[in-house]
Amino acid sequence: MAKRLQTYEGDGIIVTYDPNLCIHSGVCARSLIQVFDPRLRRWVRPENASAAEVAATIDKCPSTALKYTLKSSTTGE
Repeated sequence: MAKRLQTYEGDGIIVTYDPNLCIHSGVCARSLIQVFDPRLRRWVRPENASAAEVAATIDKCPSTALKYTLKSSTTGE
């Protein structure tokens, strides 16, 4: 039975996690524990780092279970 895709939103970034792809390498937690902490119930907290830091860590994910979309910032002109 497939597990559902999880989505987490922070300032400037939306993170998705596909547990069906994860190989539990731990790269995310070792790289940015304040965002990726598997000991917590809501284990992805993108609000705890900049969007650039979160994206750089996700780019290291060997299984591609973690992905992100950068939010475009709009100014009210």
